[in-house]
Amino acid sequence: MSVRCALPADQPRTRRPRALSLRTPRPGRRFFSPLLSRHESSTPAPLPASDDRQALRRELRRRRRVLDDRVQRLASMALVRQLMQLTSLRRARHVALYLPENGEIDPTPLVDWLHRRGTQVYLPVLRPLVENRLWFVHWRFDTRMVLNRFNITEPDLRQSGHRIRRLAPWAMDVVLMPLVGFDDQGHRLGMGGGFYDRTLAFAGRKHGPRPTLIGVAHHCQQVERLPHQPWDVNLNMIVSDRQVLRPSTVGH
Repeated sequence: MSVRCALPADQPRTRRPRALSLRTPRPGRRFFSPLLSRHESSTPAPLPASDDRQALRRELRRRRRVLDDRVQRLASMALVRQLMQLTSLRRARHVALYLPENGEIDPTPLVDWLHRRGTQVYLPVLRPLVENRLWFVHWRFDTRMVLNRFNITEPDLRQSGHRIRRLAPWAMDVVLMPLVGFDDQGHRLGMGGGFYDRTLAFAGRKHGPRPTLIGVAHHCQQVERLPHQPWDVNLNMIVSDRQVLRPSTVGH
């Protein structure tokens, strides 16, 4: 199955039921404050601490799936407003993000702003013949999209898998990673497949280039305390539609 994308942020409606706008809020301008206030008042409290990662994943996925289109849209724009203020993104020339699935918060309205700044945008793709690792492929207006083995939309490697369309993970300036859950210590809970952890394992080294790693999620995906595993890649910050956990507050 293949789909021709007219613009990088336009996805097939069968995969993306809600309309996507590339317009981003202007920095410094308050965005939909009455609606955001009502959304905030109805947001569930952080989940209690638990060492059962699978049970946490089930509940956190449920929390984001039940968010309706309006709440998802507002959360996406609030997230983008937070991201637009980050120095690391304002200086970046190569940024990787993702196409949201299964209720994940949507970072793609950021694409238009990045393009206006001359920044190239990349998408993660499952590497062929290498288990649980990713390539980052340049997302262009003519990029053909397909469904991978997990039924997730990604660039078609038959068109975009050539080395000239890829960038090594260590050469990225910023990588935006979808989170299943997070806590206020900066610990993260991923999908469980270890794709980002294996791909970005080099980021734990003391020397050498590495991108700024930013985890993004809905505020309702916060947990009081998450179990932390030795192989979990440490993030530089976590950004939700409500807050930014910066390096000084993120546990490494």
